[in-house]
Amino acid sequence: MPAVLLVGLGGALGAMARYGFGSVVSRFWQNSFPLAILLINIIGAVAMGITMGLLTRVMPAWQEEARLFLAVGILGGFTTFSSFSLDTVVLLERGQWAQALLYVGLSVVVCVAGLYLGLLMTRGGTA
Repeated sequence: MPAVLLVGLGGALGAMARYGFGSVVSRFWQNSFPLAILLINIIGAVAMGITMGLLTRVMPAWQEEARLFLAVGILGGFTTFSSFSLDTVVLLERGQWAQALLYVGLSVVVCVAGLYLGLLMTRGGTA
């Protein structure tokens, strides 16, 4: 199956899972704290670690296809934070601590600032 289809199918499944999980959590947690997203990010990060660990041990022959479908597709659709976490750990495992810290810092600060800027641009100067 072409890579784009593996990622697309997995991404659709992951996005539907995120929506479903968020809907269930929202029924039980009606507070301003974004618990559903926090739990999704934690679950996604743990699942990414398990997925990548298993792929290297259990399915080396199908590793690339499984990685595209499971890690990039499903977990990427469920939460992009899992991919961010994987990239950070890869940098740390390579001993590239400065790059990892820069990546984390820039990702958080620039992305939050970018979202705020987008709100300012579309809301006429008030976010």
